[in-house]
Amino acid sequence: MSWKLSGAEPTEQLVRLHHFAITRRQAEGDIEFLITIREHATPQQRGMHFYAETDKQTNQNTAPFTPCGWGSSLEAALEQCIIAIRRFPYEGPIADR
Repeated sequence: MSWKLSGAEPTEQLVRLHHFAITRRQAEGDIEFLITIREHATPQQRGMHFYAETDKQTNQNTAPFTPCGWGSSLEAALEQCIIAIRRFPYEGPIADR
C-alpha cells in the first residue's frame, strides 16, 4: 500500500518529510542550513506537492527572509529553496555560527 493511501481521512493532511543540509560559505565563516521538504499526499494547489523551507533566516538585519521553495517534484522544491538561500547573506549573531 502506498504511504499516500494511508491518509484517507479527508479532514487530515498526511505529509512525508525529507531532510537535506547545505553549507553556504561566507567571509565570516561557513553557515549550515537544514532544509526540510514536505511532500503532501493531497496538495492544496494542483502541481505543488513539495514545499521546502530552511531552519534559518537570511537578511536578518534588514528584512528577515526565510528561504523556501515550492515544486511539483522534490528536486524542483529543493532547487528553489537553494536559490532562495543564495538570494541574501546570512547576518545572524556570531554565537549562531
